[in-house]
Amino acid sequence: MSLDIFNNKEVQDLLKAATNLEGGDGNPRFKQIVNRLLSDLFKAIDDLDITPDEVWAGVNYINQLGRDGEAALLAAGLGLEKYLDIRMDEEDKRAGLEGGTPRTIEGPLYVAGAPVREGVSRIDVNPDADAGPLVIRGIVSDTTGAPLANALVECWHANSKGFYSHFDPTGAQTEFNLRGAVRTGPDGKYEFRTLMPVGYGCPPQGATQQLLDALGRHGNRPAHVHFFVSADEHRKLTTQFNIEGDPLIWDDFAYATREALIPPVVDKTGGEKLGLKADAYKEIEFNFVLTGLLQGKDNQLVNRLRASAQA
Repeated sequence: MSLDIFNNKEVQDLLKAATNLEGGDGNPRFKQIVNRLLSDLFKAIDDLDITPDEVWAGVNYINQLGRDGEAALLAAGLGLEKYLDIRMDEEDKRAGLEGGTPRTIEGPLYVAGAPVREGVSRIDVNPDADAGPLVIRGIVSDTTGAPLANALVECWHANSKGFYSHFDPTGAQTEFNLRGAVRTGPDGKYEFRTLMPVGYGCPPQGATQQLLDALGRHGNRPAHVHFFVSADEHRKLTTQFNIEGDPLIWDDFAYATREALIPPVVDKTGGEKLGLKADAYKEIEFNFVLTGLLQGKDNQLVNRLRASAQA
């Protein structure tokens, strides 16, 4: 049963002291946030009668999460990253911004520094016997339909084993395999020549899957491809599309699926002329629409720690 002590003066004084809420030193915004989060935790302990054993199990879990380097993965799996997107969607709605390609989560596996090419990039650096060729192409435009020249389209996705280069535990991929970037020409066109990805699952022995197991949830994602798209005087887009037909499209543990982000997959021939590994290949056409700056600023830029490497 709850001891109902949260509002006691001793507890409230402890919260103020622990976060130096009324002190002159420190960052006022940071103190405000920590005070609120610590207050919510104290109240949850009171309301739910959380035991000391359970508290220390949580502390030990946080230590394990850090050792595994999975905090960003857990943020996606618990819907935190999706919730931030929901908030940004609502902010756009209230500001009257509409017509752009839907955003969705970035995920934890981007690597800065991929080589930038003009218009077309082949990004399957390493051979993959279990993946067929795929061409992803389209146009970057503004909300009026005008193509955007010199837009930067960055792309990254998993291989046929569900592993991303740079993070591949097998060490089988070079750092920028299945990663690349292109600059659009005057026609706004971009194209990536690559291999068909599959979905991935959380590391089975990792902290994220441990928590999901306790919740009775799986930790799997459908096959998908990530993008950053940016252009002068426009807001940077963070999005991804799912591969049509994947059975997990509407059961994504990271909640990234959106109706407008499931483009059709088309069978094509002529891949050998394009330098692909086979003549028969799959093609996905996906056009990006960027929205303009809001009062001269990009209000959807997100500053977070990201991996980087040298091409």
